[in-house]
Amino acid sequence: MLKRQLVMIVFTLCASMAFAQVKIKGVVYNEYLEPFYNAKITSGSNIAVSDFNGQFTITVEGALPQEIEVAAFGHQTEYVEIIKPNQKVNVILKESYLLDQVVISASRVPERIIESPVTIERFGLTDIRRTSSNSFYDGLANLKGIQSNEGGYGYKSINTRGFSDFANSRFVQMVDGMDTAVPALNYSAGNLSGVSELDINNVEILPGASSALYGANAYNGILLMNTKNPFDFTGVSTLFKTGVTSQELAGNNLFYDLSTRMAYKFSDAFAAKVNFSYYEANEWLANDTRNKLIDTNEITTGSINNPLNYDGINIYGDEFNRSISVQDIGRRFFNVNLPQDARVSRTGFAERDLLMDEKSKNLKFSASLHYRPFKDESLELILTGRLGLGNNLLQGNSSRISQRDYYIGQYKFEVKGDNFYVRTYYTNNDAGNTYNLDATGAILTFRSGLNNTAGNWGVDYLIGLQNNGVDFNNITADISVLERARAYADSFGFQPGTNEFDAAFNSVTSTLITEGGSKIFDKSSYTHVDGNYNFASLLDNWADVQIGGSFRQYNPNSRGTIFNDATEAIQVNEYGFYTQVQKKLLDERLKLTGSIRYDKSQNFDGNYSPRFAVNYALGEDKNHIIRASYQTGFRNPTIQEQYLFNQPGRKINVGTSGDNLDRIAIGTEITLTFPGQPDLTGGIINGHDIINNSLLTESVYTTGTFIKSDHEEIKPEEVRTIELGYRSMFPITDTNNISIDVNGFYSFHNDFVFFQDVVTPKIGKVYPFGNRQLTAAELADPFIQAGRIVDGVLVWDAYAEFAFTNVHPTTGELLVQEFNIITNSKSKVNSYGASIALNTKIFGTFDLGLNYSYIDFRVEDRDNGFFEPNFNTPKHTVKGQFGNDNLFKNFGFSVNGRWLDKYRWVSPFVKGDVASRTVIDAQVNYRIPSIKSKFKIGGTNLLGKEYLVAPGTGQIGKLYYISWIIND
Repeated sequence: MLKRQLVMIVFTLCASMAFAQVKIKGVVYNEYLEPFYNAKITSGSNIAVSDFNGQFTITVEGALPQEIEVAAFGHQTEYVEIIKPNQKVNVILKESYLLDQVVISASRVPERIIESPVTIERFGLTDIRRTSSNSFYDGLANLKGIQSNEGGYGYKSINTRGFSDFANSRFVQMVDGMDTAVPALNYSAGNLSGVSELDINNVEILPGASSALYGANAYNGILLMNTKNPFDFTGVSTLFKTGVTSQELAGNNLFYDLSTRMAYKFSDAFAAKVNFSYYEANEWLANDTRNKLIDTNEITTGSINNPLNYDGINIYGDEFNRSISVQDIGRRFFNVNLPQDARVSRTGFAERDLLMDEKSKNLKFSASLHYRPFKDESLELILTGRLGLGNNLLQGNSSRISQRDYYIGQYKFEVKGDNFYVRTYYTNNDAGNTYNLDATGAILTFRSGLNNTAGNWGVDYLIGLQNNGVDFNNITADISVLERARAYADSFGFQPGTNEFDAAFNSVTSTLITEGGSKIFDKSSYTHVDGNYNFASLLDNWADVQIGGSFRQYNPNSRGTIFNDATEAIQVNEYGFYTQVQKKLLDERLKLTGSIRYDKSQNFDGNYSPRFAVNYALGEDKNHIIRASYQTGFRNPTIQEQYLFNQPGRKINVGTSGDNLDRIAIGTEITLTFPGQPDLTGGIINGHDIINNSLLTESVYTTGTFIKSDHEEIKPEEVRTIELGYRSMFPITDTNNISIDVNGFYSFHNDFVFFQDVVTPKIGKVYPFGNRQLTAAELADPFIQAGRIVDGVLVWDAYAEFAFTNVHPTTGELLVQEFNIITNSKSKVNSYGASIALNTKIFGTFDLGLNYSYIDFRVEDRDNGFFEPNFNTPKHTVKGQFGNDNLFKNFGFSVNGRWLDKYRWVSPFVKGDVASRTVIDAQVNYRIPSIKSKFKIGGTNLLGKEYLVAPGTGQIGKLYYISWIIND
């Protein structure tokens, strides 16, 4: 009996030990046997995170043995069997091969990059740690097929597959599911209101049409920045960075960059984080004085004394009113007839004279609260707020903008679980003291004149010629005479650096554009709601079947300085729905993905965006995958393209949505009387006159062909893309692979949105050129006889003839108005390209990455030669990376290089060629684990040759930095 009792007692003790909760302690290391911070350890529903020393403690429940999972982004997951209590665990996490890393954005479900149905680029924690660029966002420029347009020190615009400028509304950028597009602009302002260097977890980029899952505007692609969850990444991190920017124009200037992140897990149910970052640096200053009116595939160097039109790229005010007509002034004020082409541009002001200061500044703040009611990831509630404010320079569609004291805010509430999410967020912005450089220069120049009499600069210039002995009946003057005449006219204007200039400048830049100044008012906002549900768990994982939808309401508010909302508010609603089915077959070697989305904006017809993709895995390990896809995308015209209405210079910018055209009425009624003819009555131009009663400006003033504009109200752009690809991982040794990623695509584009210059008479009617022969009765009409007839076809009637060739006889005002309308091209555009990327290790521990991209386009012209796509992308690009994270103990280095072929830049602001460039960035780093610190010294553009990303931007010089990161 006693023996039986003893056996039962021992058995019971063993059973209780087997089913008891046991605490397991361990340490996680990287490949260099250094402590691994923030690795995630999972046992059932229990989760732990390794600290800065790599240590962790986790509770294992139930009968032993059991497995615990140790994982981290960018590293291979390890499984450890726990067979006894108090077992000591040591785990080494090895880096994942690039194609083995997990992404979510391609299909909205987790999958390895190698299995993605479409091309995708990923920038993870390891890449962020290795980058030699000044920030993680700058480092994106080193990815395959990714282009970074650096509009200034702080403003960068990411794009893929061409057709963009700094106002890149064809590419969507998101942070944790929130679109970062600024409400008034409808495109992302780079990372000015985005993510702190310390809070970024990874970046995923989908090049190409992505509207099937992400809706409107995912035309060229989408970038998703994902931040660190405070449940997984806790503690306090701080970044101190400083250095020097070096530019020939601006000299050498110090910059400062500070970031801090605080995250705390209060319990398994509640966690929170706060981020703060601030930088201050000298802008890359612009001083391009080439004449942008002369474009023969290369912007021609100009001179401010050129008697022909001169419009310096970074000179503002010289372009006002199509320059001065010396002939007209001579006839009206001096009673002499000067040569027909006697025109001269005002002097204007250099960009540097019109900057309040030369600093780029940016402050970012974000905070989020995370609540898990069931103490696991099955349900999480997130409340987030983030804001960005500061100063920077922006090159817009038609002008350079000095953004001062701007503000961008976003506020989100999200509920997400294992198979769904629902989120809503609100975005608003405030332009602060932002002003338009073109308008500032134009107004200051217009106010120049004898005794500051507005608009008399041309008269003063002729007086200057006369004072220097020029005979108006026989004009011959050398350059010195022209310079003295210009100096005489300029002497009555505002001189930079004087109190008078400062007072006038402050007055102009603090007065709204609608009130005669150059200040931009903008307090626009939008509200967005979207959600997604995956039915896979309800279907026993037969397939991933998803449905989703979104709704957005725009509320622009510019008081007429940007949009046509001075007297009537604008509100635009958009919504969309989508579904996707993804199924694996044939022993999971074949993967089929099909999706379709419907989107509707209130001003346009609805759009369907289908996508279909097929993957097939070859090889025993299924690591050789070929893929093919058909994708579609579309872009709704931005709020600016729909409702733009402002006049920074001589032209009025007009968005051509029907609602905007209905709001337009320009001018006052005039009546002109001529003996023996009926009165000429007109003077008021409405929006539909701009569309239906205009000539193409260049056809009037440049080619003399007088072509009637047949452009229509704006509508969405569309793209269809066929893509083929291959991804694979080949073993080189037992511990090393080489990964290869190849893709090619061909895209068909329709209805490209572009800016078209037209000129509209205030009186008279314009007829289609070549439309029909005139009847005998029409030919007998004296007004038609007085009009312009080409080959027996009426181009315009007598009223329009008078408007195009005369000014008002009493007031001297022009009887035509120039417009810069935003409309759709009729030309057919196709684009195509291919890329390849190789990644491996050499000499054991050295990382090596190489990639090459080719992209080009062709156009079938149907716009009379006046449409040129803003492709703005180099045909050939080569990029490389070489480095070692642990060359010596705690010491690493990295070098990035990229070569970009020359390319042509096209925008309404300026057209011209951009030279090829080679950029080398490098960094060395040293880690001191005892003080939880990492020091980095690096530099960008180390070859030192300054380069332009586009005409009109600042020259990008060298930058040297030193940083100190502390992780606690």
